[in-house]
Amino acid sequence: MAPEAVATPNAAETYNDRMQDLIQRLLVELGEDPSREGLVKTPRRVDKALRFLTSGYSADIDAMLNGALFSVDYSEMVIVRDIDFYSMCEHHLLPFFGKCHVAYIPNGKVIGLSKIPRLVDIFARRLQLQERLTNQIAHTILDKIQPLGVAVVCEGTHLCMAMRGVEKQNSYTITSAMLGAFRDQARTRMEFLELLKLRSGSLSITGLPLPQGSHHSDD
Repeated sequence: MAPEAVATPNAAETYNDRMQDLIQRLLVELGEDPSREGLVKTPRRVDKALRFLTSGYSADIDAMLNGALFSVDYSEMVIVRDIDFYSMCEHHLLPFFGKCHVAYIPNGKVIGLSKIPRLVDIFARRLQLQERLTNQIAHTILDKIQPLGVAVVCEGTHLCMAMRGVEKQNSYTITSAMLGAFRDQARTRMEFLELLKLRSGSLSITGLPLPQGSHHSDD
């Protein structure tokens, strides 16, 4: 009879224990009792939630794309708009969330449409700045698809501004990244911004071209 296998903790399990110990200690420092009924499982829940919310660090972009690039005779603008995103501010570890709008002009190849929201999720599920998030999405699409141009606009509500600090619940931030034809050609950039306004009465973007990396907060 073969000897019974003995289970040994792997690195991930050890790391999970360390994370949960830290969260338990944090609860104590906040003046809470981690042994009370409502908090007994909180360290495990927070550990699991944080790993999901930062899963973008371990994501493989090439594996996600999985060769979903297709040759096509199409050189007009492709827009995927109103992509929901949820991210974590790296300054206060509080959420920010909103909509992301992505456009590109193909240069002989297009990408499977579902891959663009997945790409947004990969970069959103990290400790982030909205400005960096916007640029990372745009530059990755430029690198992977090599289109004639890429435009990304993100609109975000930041709980670090709504729940604390200035406590402005109705403020939002807009960031943009314009690369290639969208940066060089005002007419192309204007067409993109006008198309964004067609189906959203609440969209805050004006008809004016936004410079790369611009942001706007409305109190």
